[in-house]
Amino acid sequence: MQGKLDNTQTQPSIGTQHVSPGGRAGTWCCALFMLFLLTGTSLARDIHVDPDNGNDAAQEGPLKTIRQAIRNAQPGDTIHLQPKVYHEYAGFYGKRGEPDKPITLDGHGATLEGSDPLDITQWNEVKPDLYRSEQLLPAVSDAILQRWFFVWNGKMVHMGRTSKGPSQELKQPEELKAGEWTFVKAGPADEKSSQIKGAFYLKVSPGAQLSEQQIRVPVRSAGVQFGGSKDNYNAHLVIRNLTCTHPYNDGFNIHGHCEDVLFENIQAIECGDDGISAHETAEYKVDGFVSIGNSTGICDTGASRTSYNRVYIRDCLGFDLFFLDTGRYELTNAVVLSSAVRTLMLTGRAEETEPCTLTMKNVFIRRVRGKNEVRVSRNSILDASHVTLMGLNFQATGGEVRLFDSLIAGATARQLEEAEYEYLNVSRSADPLTTEMSIWKDVKWTGDRNRYQLQSLRLDRTFFALQDFATFQQQIGQEQESQWLTDVSRVTGCGADLAKLKQTVIPERELKSPRIQSLLP
Repeated sequence: MQGKLDNTQTQPSIGTQHVSPGGRAGTWCCALFMLFLLTGTSLARDIHVDPDNGNDAAQEGPLKTIRQAIRNAQPGDTIHLQPKVYHEYAGFYGKRGEPDKPITLDGHGATLEGSDPLDITQWNEVKPDLYRSEQLLPAVSDAILQRWFFVWNGKMVHMGRTSKGPSQELKQPEELKAGEWTFVKAGPADEKSSQIKGAFYLKVSPGAQLSEQQIRVPVRSAGVQFGGSKDNYNAHLVIRNLTCTHPYNDGFNIHGHCEDVLFENIQAIECGDDGISAHETAEYKVDGFVSIGNSTGICDTGASRTSYNRVYIRDCLGFDLFFLDTGRYELTNAVVLSSAVRTLMLTGRAEETEPCTLTMKNVFIRRVRGKNEVRVSRNSILDASHVTLMGLNFQATGGEVRLFDSLIAGATARQLEEAEYEYLNVSRSADPLTTEMSIWKDVKWTGDRNRYQLQSLRLDRTFFALQDFATFQQQIGQEQESQWLTDVSRVTGCGADLAKLKQTVIPERELKSPRIQSLLP
């Protein structure tokens, strides 16, 4: 309840204390009361938010909006959501708790829904079964269009487009098939603004009415949004037990500077861009993160400092993991089932600055279909131990790699069903996912106690076969206790601890899925 004090703490009684000769008891009561006021001591409050029965103007009882709850919250307060769907976002702009009194947003299983049902009054039928709207969003930009989708009968429709992967050109309205959409620009973009004018089009089945369609529109840009500067930044916050879905940008979009922020048991499902993304000088920790059906699982940039523990990612489109610029990132106890255009990219800036650094411990990454790679490039450092990479090439084209107690192997061929989140016509063949490893000339490589099952191994311009591995070890001056094997099914002591990951990382509902079971050794 808004403003409700924690009555478990003892409060001084004023005016009822028996006064002994000399007035000592009364003096002590006054002294305690004055000390209470002077120290500014306040008791933590529980602020409840109920979108159906709340009232933002009420002095007692639940509030209606998350926005008002965040505005009211003070250090030590906890905002409680109900396990409902909230059609709003949680915005934190210069909001700060205190080191021992964080402001907490506890979703208790709530979902922040980024989409709303289609408003048919905004659409006109311009041809049989073809509808047009110029009023869908207050502002449209190329960045929004690149991320855009409609949720049609419960399924995301991307039209072969995503923000960080190859994208198809938008169709002309007359080319649309039933269940498809497009956008037509009205002349060139305004040079002074990123906004563009134009119209969206929707095509329905012959004879169907737009009012009969189950279509949702992503009208909010994020589920949780941070913004702030070095002078007005977010700090000492806890956000937990919350799902963000269907914004046209990120599930958790963290901009500006923040520090001492913890995200705990959060989910980003079917977001137009990243599941979670750190920018500028954001500093936070995540303990428990599920990212499914997003353009990118995690994308961190700038000079941010982030730490992710207990992470599960699958069915991304553009990237599964993307870390860049001068940030320092950590990923521990993670499972990634990769079907994105790029699995993992680590790249620093071209100029001589701080390197982009990623530390990985106990991470299992399995390629689901199609050739792909883990790439470490310019001015970057990958520090990995007890990592398993299955069905992925390893490309070190620059920077530094430290690899210990890890397993790099091929993946068993599997006949895969149609992808749940299809946006390009990616091959679903059952060809074996063999593994190649390439270490370029200028890469600094340190590693040992690894196990490799490779199709090929390249050091600079020299290729090595299985029987040449001792020569490779001699030339690189590393990997003295590592082995190149033809069968890794019985390997122990290296790679990720999959038993632990199944117990602590992969959601129980996922473990019950036959599809997911088929991808885990």
